[in-house]
Amino acid sequence: MEQKIAIIEALLFASETPLAAERITEILPDIERTEIVSLLRGLMREYEVRGGGISLQEVAGGFQFRTRTDLAPWIRKLKAGRPAMLSPAALETLAVVAYRQPLVKSEIDRIRGVDASGALKGLLEKKLVRIVGRKDVPGKPIIYGTTRKFLEVFNLKDLSELPTLRELKDLQEQQE
Repeated sequence: MEQKIAIIEALLFASETPLAAERITEILPDIERTEIVSLLRGLMREYEVRGGGISLQEVAGGFQFRTRTDLAPWIRKLKAGRPAMLSPAALETLAVVAYRQPLVKSEIDRIRGVDASGALKGLLEKKLVRIVGRKDVPGKPIIYGTTRKFLEVFNLKDLSELPTLRELKDLQEQQE
């Protein structure tokens, strides 16, 4: 049992992206997926109880070690740079894509009331938005959606964890 946990922990540590239970099952075919999920949940509890500098979190369809958010000021000092920021236009465009996906650029432009080309290009470069396909209408416009990296960056398991309009209004009222 300890050996299985050690192997899973090493795989999580070595992975650059969130590691899905299915992928761990492929690597360790002699262990059932249900047992792997159980071991992962146990590891999550262990790290939570320990209260150290890192935790194991379920994010973007997989599991990944992450630093605790309350320790961010020290991580920023280590990185000695400002975190990658999104402009208000890019953030607004990303929100439209996240909540309305899949959609085409003309729909983004209509919702925002301005041309979203620059913001969309930047989001594609940052790999927060991806091309999902082409709409079956004249001109075959490109359809956009969010990426797994979007889920990682915003610490979401899936899109259902996006805040609702009511939650956003409540948060705004609390801040006023």
